[in-house]
Amino acid sequence: MRARHQIIDHRIEAARQYPSPHTSPRPDGEVSLIVLHCISLPAGHFGGRYVEDLFMGTLSGQAHEDFADLTAARVSAHLLIRRCGALLQFVAFDQAAWHAGTSSYLGRQGCNDFSIGIELEGTDTAPYSEIQYAVLGSVVSALQDHYQLPASAVVGHVDIAPGRKTDPGPAFDWEKFWHCC
Repeated sequence: MRARHQIIDHRIEAARQYPSPHTSPRPDGEVSLIVLHCISLPAGHFGGRYVEDLFMGTLSGQAHEDFADLTAARVSAHLLIRRCGALLQFVAFDQAAWHAGTSSYLGRQGCNDFSIGIELEGTDTAPYSEIQYAVLGSVVSALQDHYQLPASAVVGHVDIAPGRKTDPGPAFDWEKFWHCC
């Protein structure tokens, strides 16, 4: 039997904690959606601290030529799953992380207010690692149990921002993911 992550005080117990300043209260305290994303900084490069720096508001626009437009960005996610399987948490689940941007799900605007954002270190086109699927499956199962969420409440960023976003992309294997849950 696969180990499942435990949620204590709206945090994954085993995750490394990085409290992001890019958070706000949930207007209704509701968690009813999980949104899967992918991220790499610079694009297509993995490892390093750039993603953490972005979510913490400390990314220098001078660290890389691709970062100039990110200097003033105020974004975060609840979780980041590295390619090696490391799990990092930036925002407690009872708070809104700023991951969805302009978004809508089933006619409801502003998905940040009611969703949990999970970033996978990756790109739309690079295959994700086996350990990422295993960690993601365990985390999503724990979140579904804790917040009483059905499978239909797990979507990609593309599903809430079509035409604007494509992640987690065609490289994400939904069948493999559901097998890990």
